[in-house]
Amino acid sequence: MPGVDGLEAARRIVAAQLPTRVVVLATFDEDEYVAAVLRAGVSGFLLKVAPPEDLVAAVRTVAAGQGLLDPAVTLRVIESFAAAPAPDPQHADALAQLTGRETDVLALVAAGLSNAEIAARLFLGEATVKTHVSRVLLKLGLRDRVQAVAFAYESGLVRPGR
Repeated sequence: MPGVDGLEAARRIVAAQLPTRVVVLATFDEDEYVAAVLRAGVSGFLLKVAPPEDLVAAVRTVAAGQGLLDPAVTLRVIESFAAAPAPDPQHADALAQLTGRETDVLALVAAGLSNAEIAARLFLGEATVKTHVSRVLLKLGLRDRVQAVAFAYESGLVRPGR
């Protein structure tokens, strides 16, 4: 896809609030990517190695208003949800103020990445990452990256060991 990756395309489609649902067909099932896709608001996630009949069934399931996860990731998603501490409701409300991209940047800040590393990971310019970090700090009323990391953990956005 020229200009954007699948995750960003899914975010844009969901954000447009069209009368449609999104199924992501992905090459890899890394936990971080699956979580980002689900946070983007997609209705389904399937791996490209799935047989064609599974893809057809996924589209039908999602079109019927249900959600679908590839069986290869379902148990990990359930375990991840069950193991997560309950987020602080005040932090969760504040987190909702962020855009999807700001949320991604915050998660990568919490993972210890520098602005240059975040830029490379998200295919952004370093100045754009700095802008996102500044907006995150402003929207959440935080002083610095250290407070941002603490907030990311307290809100449940990231968890130890991930």
